[in-house]
Amino acid sequence: MIDLGPVAWPPAPIRTERLVLREPEARDRAAFIELYASPEVHTYLGGPRPRDELEREMPEVPGLRTGSFVVDLDGAMIGQVLLRRATEHRRPAAVGKVDLGYLFLPRAWGFGYASEACAAALDWLDGVLPGESVVLATQTANAGSMRLAAKLGFIEVERFRAWDADQWLGRRAPLAD
Repeated sequence: MIDLGPVAWPPAPIRTERLVLREPEARDRAAFIELYASPEVHTYLGGPRPRDELEREMPEVPGLRTGSFVVDLDGAMIGQVLLRRATEHRRPAAVGKVDLGYLFLPRAWGFGYASEACAAALDWLDGVLPGESVVLATQTANAGSMRLAAKLGFIEVERFRAWDADQWLGRRAPLAD
């Protein structure tokens, strides 16, 4: 979770040209299950969770926590953007920084939604916590995430091996005043 200090959560919905980033709602439950059970989404994330397990364990309003945005297109959830403080379990270069994560349903891939949503979340973060640097980790084999990291301005900090795969850690410097 991200430490927002005096910043109220959830923020007002964030609107982009095509998307709305908003707090999760009960109507998003089926989309969260689809997202977490998708083999395509979890190709580089250790594999999907079993759908029956998700059906049993998923709360009525999934993802309801500070730093979790539903990405909404025309009234339907297509993905999730997460901003959370990196813990001691992450790479030393990431500890204490805000970690950007995102998941999108396969039908939403290839339209620039991830770039648009992540940029909006980062802009919001810059407004509420000026001076924060942000990290992003991905497998080097995940070409889409590597392109997105570059597009969002992340610069390589290190490469490492974890979970039997080559990983990449990038950092986005805070905006100058």
